[in-house]
Amino acid sequence: MKPEPGEAAVLGATPTAGGVNFAVFSAAATGLDLCLFSGDGKHEQARIPFAERDGDIWHMYIPGVTVGARYGLRAHGPYAPERGERFNAHKLLLDPYARGYQGALRWSDALMGYKTGAARADLSFDPRDSAGFMPKCVVMDSPFVPPGPRTAWRDTVIYEAHVKGLTQAHPDIPAGLKGRYLGLSSRPMLDHLTKLGVTAIELLPVHSFIDDRFLVSKGLKNYWGYQTLGFFAPDMRYARADAQAEFAQMVQGFHTAGIEVILDVVYNHSGEGDELGPTLSFRGLDNASYYRLRDGGRYYVNDTGTGNTLDLSHPQVLRMVMDSLRFWAGLGVDGFRFDLGTVLGREAQGFDPGAGLLDAIRQDPALAHVKLIAEPWDIGPGGYQLGRFPHPFTEWNDRFRDGVRRFWRGDAGMAPDLAARLLGSAERFDHSNRPATASINFIAAHDGFTLADLTQFTVKRNLANGEDNRDGHSDNHSDNLGVEGPSDDLGVTAARALRARNMAATLFLAQGTPMWLAGDEVGNSMGGNNNAYAQDNPTGWVDWSGVGLTDFVARLAALRRAYPILRQRHFLHAALRADGVRDVIWRRPDGAEPSAADWHDPAFRCIGLELREAAAAKGADRSALYLVFNGGEDVALILPQVPGGWRLILNSAAPDAVPHLVVDPLVAQAQSVLVFANTP
Repeated sequence: MKPEPGEAAVLGATPTAGGVNFAVFSAAATGLDLCLFSGDGKHEQARIPFAERDGDIWHMYIPGVTVGARYGLRAHGPYAPERGERFNAHKLLLDPYARGYQGALRWSDALMGYKTGAARADLSFDPRDSAGFMPKCVVMDSPFVPPGPRTAWRDTVIYEAHVKGLTQAHPDIPAGLKGRYLGLSSRPMLDHLTKLGVTAIELLPVHSFIDDRFLVSKGLKNYWGYQTLGFFAPDMRYARADAQAEFAQMVQGFHTAGIEVILDVVYNHSGEGDELGPTLSFRGLDNASYYRLRDGGRYYVNDTGTGNTLDLSHPQVLRMVMDSLRFWAGLGVDGFRFDLGTVLGREAQGFDPGAGLLDAIRQDPALAHVKLIAEPWDIGPGGYQLGRFPHPFTEWNDRFRDGVRRFWRGDAGMAPDLAARLLGSAERFDHSNRPATASINFIAAHDGFTLADLTQFTVKRNLANGEDNRDGHSDNHSDNLGVEGPSDDLGVTAARALRARNMAATLFLAQGTPMWLAGDEVGNSMGGNNNAYAQDNPTGWVDWSGVGLTDFVARLAALRRAYPILRQRHFLHAALRADGVRDVIWRRPDGAEPSAADWHDPAFRCIGLELREAAAAKGADRSALYLVFNGGEDVALILPQVPGGWRLILNSAAPDAVPHLVVDPLVAQAQSVLVFANTP
């Protein structure tokens, strides 16, 4: 719905037939100016005070202004940092609701509201005009993209990727599309993802973001994009000309291929940093409303590790997040992964699954069909909240990641943990009528070692980040299989390939929702860097020169599609089905069920899982799978007796073997995953 002239109901710059309506929130400002710029963004041509104010919304209608106009804001008010007020009208501010920008941020001390180098610098006042160093907002009208495939959670396979990193080095993507939205949805990429069985691509942040000053000073960039500048504008660096139009075209391309688009969104903080950061938007418009402050207001709560934390309990900040989510849903986005999601639920008494923002997201009709994924941790008090988010949120499950890595590394006593992960981590997620798909299972993600590096390095190698290797996780549960780094030894490379296949198979055979890291299927390595957030170079880009696991992963995804047993919505607890058969039976290699002593035996490394559909009614499909995870040496294997016998349909130690009927006894090879199917 477009506003009437001079209306405060719709925030941002909204074009109408005869002009543009501008509306901006600020509770504490004493005045607000709209600054109109020349087409190249270099010259301020008009400065117009907002004359109307409804509550805390400043608004005005300017006839004759059209789509494409360049603008910014200036806010007047007290400058009293010790009590959280940082108004400085010399600083050009970005409209929080801007849908596009022209130009890039250029670092200068003029961007700071205070005098750098002064004693108690953040309390000082800087009178320099920052407009020459700021991008300019662009008035835009937004397209509407129809909803995508709406794939059921139980059928979902997620592929986590970076827009530039996935496409920049791809040999078959045209040069003009590499690193761009349109390269991401080009035919070579769609064909690859379709072959892999991917149903949803999850993109690292595409909201407009800045390169941190300390990175720029080192010749680096904020490659990952977790320093948001604007929550309504797709970043220009991934576009050729019109970021919004090209983003929408990309989404439509994915939808045509049956693939959903999920965005990694950063609503927990902004790119303005702490009290020594720049004044770019929120800080200058209404610092005390947008941010959680402490010590009287001078300093910022830093539950995010980035210098600031947005105050999501404030009605207008909550509204901004909701408006942003609705905006992206209108561009066809099918889901959101919430970075540092615990912040979204942290209120005065700590984390609350019924926090205002979480409730607002869950009840919104415009978001009823989107996928919701929480990263259930941050560095704040009580920051680890795995399993506590309310339905319909799903959650990244780091317990799955660490448990599977440790089992295949050969850590003692990991069989019980693997068993829990294979059944959807029910101890964390099976409550409040949540489905087994609530666990987002992954082996590797953008943050950490790639799958290949898990088998090549025992320690991180992050020196290129310029932080003396102090950044990134130090405990990666990795194993170099005998040689640190790349190796030409055929025995080592074979062992590494088998280890990678085992972890991949475990991911796709587990209950829950699998997430695959882009490039792992082609053996992509980052040279041991497990925190490549600043590596916008071949280290951070996917290397497409390898073959790796592409065919094997495609086979795993096909197997998962063929057997609904592997993607059940209900948790499995060894319950009797209507036909008198349990849905889960654990077995030792000799076919017997493990005793309590077996489960507590540190050397118990080969476990079998007999699996059926939960609560099947009489006459329902009685097919079964028998999964074997052998983290030890060669062992004789006796299969449970079933009518019609078992067919071996997957063996990670012999990935090219043809499925065939098996006869006892047989051997489960050392370090292998086997899948047997029975279809009476």
